[in-house]
Amino acid sequence: MKKIEGILLIDDDDTNNFLNNRLLSRMQLTDRIKEFRNGKQAFDYLYNISTGHYDASNPEYFKPALVLLDINMPVMDGFEFIELFERLDAEFRKDVVLALLTTSEHNQDTERAAASNIAYLTKPLTSEKVQSLLEQYF
Repeated sequence: MKKIEGILLIDDDDTNNFLNNRLLSRMQLTDRIKEFRNGKQAFDYLYNISTGHYDASNPEYFKPALVLLDINMPVMDGFEFIELFERLDAEFRKDVVLALLTTSEHNQDTERAAASNIAYLTKPLTSEKVQSLLEQYF
């Protein structure tokens, strides 16, 4: 399997981040996984990368190929993150795949994701769901 550049996990639940990080690491999809506890932290990180305001020699900074994003989080939720992400430079965004990873099965949420052409996965994350996502987007 071809490795992807990097993955961001954005979820306020440390247990989910731990389990998802472990699953993705075992699948050997990438050498770089970074976790954030809310959308604002993740957006600030991506904004800095998209505008070149970071230390390129620091291995903590990388442009992810995949962002797995929870909906319900403090400070900035998943849909607020998507709205800001869509304001980033189109060239930066074009090869970054966003996927909502949530417990919500509300029609309102699934319809909003579909309207933004964002993948929608329900928790828990499994290797089958990841594989399906990879086959669809990579």
